[in-house]
Amino acid sequence: MEEKIKEAILEIQRGSFEIIDIERIEKLLRNYYENGENYYVKAGFDPTAPDLHLGHTVLIQKLATFQRFGGIVQFLIGDFTATIGDPTGKSETRKVLSEDDVLENAKSYKAQVFKILDEEKTEVMFNSKWLKELGTGGMISLASNLTVARMLERDDFAKRYASNTPIAVSEFTYPLLQGYDSVAMNTDIELGGTDQKFNLLMGRTLQKAYNTGKQQAVLMMPILEGLDGVQKMSKSLGNYIGVTDEANDMFGKVLSISDELMWRYYELVSTRSLKEIEELKQGIENKTLHPKKVKESLAMEIVNRFHGEGSGEKAKAEFEKIFAKKDIPTDMPTYEFEKNIWICQALVDAKLVQSTSQARRDVKSNAVSINQEKVTDEKLNLEAGEYILQKGKKNFAKIIIKG
Repeated sequence: MEEKIKEAILEIQRGSFEIIDIERIEKLLRNYYENGENYYVKAGFDPTAPDLHLGHTVLIQKLATFQRFGGIVQFLIGDFTATIGDPTGKSETRKVLSEDDVLENAKSYKAQVFKILDEEKTEVMFNSKWLKELGTGGMISLASNLTVARMLERDDFAKRYASNTPIAVSEFTYPLLQGYDSVAMNTDIELGGTDQKFNLLMGRTLQKAYNTGKQQAVLMMPILEGLDGVQKMSKSLGNYIGVTDEANDMFGKVLSISDELMWRYYELVSTRSLKEIEELKQGIENKTLHPKKVKESLAMEIVNRFHGEGSGEKAKAEFEKIFAKKDIPTDMPTYEFEKNIWICQALVDAKLVQSTSQARRDVKSNAVSINQEKVTDEKLNLEAGEYILQKGKKNFAKIIIKG
């Protein structure tokens, strides 16, 4: 039993940014293994966007980890709090969503999360059930648990207050309502992002204030970097892998990440055990495994998760067929540069030519291509993005231009 608890703790800690009250988590695990009693793990999602990307699934993946070790997931759709809007990290008051928008977005979340979570070990909840019934008296009682001075300790509120940017009173209620959710749901552990610490701790504060007999443990997960390996994964930045992406696109995107970033993805979104990942790392170090093969394995795992078993293998075969048809190798060196790099300098830094003067001559002689298209402008500067740079017929490099 002790080995099982040790394994569970290691997998729960895996990739986490910060855990508050790990001792409570260990007690919950011990009680589960000794007495078969489940515990409740909460994560709240305000349904403000209908489609998830891989960055969103980091938290959901951790919820699935808890399910492996006795946790019942409380997947909270904040249909009530979404009408207020979480002010965390925002520089201005957020636009209020309509009820129809909230419900439509909620359907999309529910449809997508069960590609990761075990539906039989998940309770999908809507906080309008108890927050609509809270009433004026209940809201005043709830608000009495927090001072304005404490609220202004939040970095985002402090900055907005200092710059005379309006803060709606309704925004002050958001962390209180999120904390009250934990009271109403009798939560044992709450998960959230690193930017949610103030709100997550509010659950502990209010569970104590309302004499629930417990104070939830808190686990915070980091932000997943996007395909560029620099900025957080975001649809607005275009560096994302969407949960609803086509299988072939998803496979290609995963394969495009750097070898270094691959381990970050393994840690945060793979279901491989820590022991298995360590064996893969050792295989690459002692050269019994090639990084490309390890990355392909990750890509197939992710595609299979969202498109069904066998789809990853099909995507791999299609990817190889397309690249073979275009005479583009599936394995090539990868380089990262700052944006606006001069094409001739990029050719030198990617070790495709010896000098910029040689690069100029190659461009003029139509010997240089980007993504299979000839480069004719020797003064070209490359903007942010990913490119396959080619010199002649057999010299290739993948370059990532940072945004």
